[in-house]
Amino acid sequence: MEKLMIINGSPRAPKSNSKGYAEIFAQKSKIPTEYVEIKKNNQEEICAKMEEFSQVLFVFPLYADGIPVTLLQFLKTLEERGSSNKPVISVLVNCGFIEYQQNDVAVEMLKLFSVQNQYPFGSVLKIGGGEAILKTPFKLLVARNIKKLALSIEKRKYGTFQVTMPISKKIYIKASTKYWIDYGKKNGITEAQMRKMQIES
Repeated sequence: MEKLMIINGSPRAPKSNSKGYAEIFAQKSKIPTEYVEIKKNNQEEICAKMEEFSQVLFVFPLYADGIPVTLLQFLKTLEERGSSNKPVISVLVNCGFIEYQQNDVAVEMLKLFSVQNQYPFGSVLKIGGGEAILKTPFKLLVARNIKKLALSIEKRKYGTFQVTMPISKKIYIKASTKYWIDYGKKNGITEAQMRKMQIES
């Protein structure tokens, strides 16, 4: 019987957008799913649990053009531990840039891991504007593409999907700048302070 494990590799998993994406996927998936979050003390446990699953979906944000260190450490643990069961690895990655292509390097890192450790590679969903899109009407576009991702995994007809907000880069930058300036004000930081390159005096 098909079973899918959703692994959240975000460093702030309990409060992450990745968790939101994972919840949508679980709703759309016809394959029974189980959700886990990578922590410092549960990596061996997750590796052992993976033995019971036929599919794995890594959900995570882009960090410095690659995978976050939380996920990187887990992959090292998984590689060192080894596994007799080799579930199909699929990826759902989001980035703060409006261009979903910014996620390409992170996807290639997971593909390389899969090849080097003999895991079959499945489907990919790359999300642009991932820090904001769930709080906009464009959430419907995300849900639609997550449904496509879930169906491709269910049917084992793997593919690559992508979605972003259908707005211009200029509008996106303007909106995101306003968001961060307002966020700074809430925390007693002025725009001038935020624009300084110097972190500490």
